[in-house]
Amino acid sequence: MAKVAVIGAGSWGTALAIVLADNQHDVRLWGRREEQIKEINEQKTNKKYLPDIKLPDNITGYTNLEEAVSQVETVLLVVPTKAIRETVQQLITVLKQPVTMVHASKGIEPGSHKRISEMIEEECLQSHQLKDVVVLSGPSHAEEVSLRQPTTVTVSSKKQEASEAAQDLFMNQHFRVYTNQDLIGVEIGGALKNIIALVCGLTSGLGLGDNTKAAIMTRGLAEITRLGVKLGADPLTFAGLSGLGDLIVTCTSVHSRNWRAGHMIGKGQSLDEVLEKMGMVVEGIRTTKAAHELAQELNVEMPITAALHAVLFDGIHPRDAAEELMGRVRKHEVEEFQIY
Repeated sequence: MAKVAVIGAGSWGTALAIVLADNQHDVRLWGRREEQIKEINEQKTNKKYLPDIKLPDNITGYTNLEEAVSQVETVLLVVPTKAIRETVQQLITVLKQPVTMVHASKGIEPGSHKRISEMIEEECLQSHQLKDVVVLSGPSHAEEVSLRQPTTVTVSSKKQEASEAAQDLFMNQHFRVYTNQDLIGVEIGGALKNIIALVCGLTSGLGLGDNTKAAIMTRGLAEITRLGVKLGADPLTFAGLSGLGDLIVTCTSVHSRNWRAGHMIGKGQSLDEVLEKMGMVVEGIRTTKAAHELAQELNVEMPITAALHAVLFDGIHPRDAAEELMGRVRKHEVEEFQIY
């Protein structure tokens, strides 16, 4: 039995806490709101995020961060990308022992264009509390994980032994975990699929059908791979769980907040209206800005990302952006990537 602190008591953090609790670990679920943590401890529910789900008894809620991470071996970060740096800064002030940090967030930081593992490492440079960083990614909606429906994910780290330790920590008969040594590819695939999901939702909101969705997903995967390979990723990673798998589930499911946000934009709602109605972080919006900046910096062609950026941040009408995409100069479909 391991002691694990889950930092972030939203839907995904709670679902992963359930997985860990099912594996008989001592799970400490940290959140900011006293009312929510009281509900978790007294009623064993988290109704705002996972209605009708009963939490295992070995999940204990905390609002005190120092108490939550006391004597733990692993810290699982499940907070929005924009909160990663602040959260890690807070953690290193209260941690009294070295820990492995596993993150299950998906995004790229605008401005710095850092992946989440890079952000964590950067914030821990002057401390001795970080043993390893592991990323957990793949096609996994919290709603289905909490119902213990069959789910497969990938873990990756710079050290294979850290990946395997995380694999052992999470894996059970409902939650199958694979390892992948391509840390860059796993993080990039998980982050950029949210962009493509936004576009799939947007085209659906415009009244476009399955042909369009298939086109966006297929050419979107080409964009993700193109940028990933430029950053040093293995192109084969994008045919796996954290690439194609995550892309499929995020672009086609009613659970996908990125798809829902895109659909609302396609229906004519403004970005501000959408964010207010969603009430939750839509990672793809921030990632679109970062990926567009990075593509320009590296001279990588990402027309779908550029079109979404124009809609979100430049006031271009979604239908005009779609027509511009379809009117691009003719291309060859199959692209070559430098594998070796």
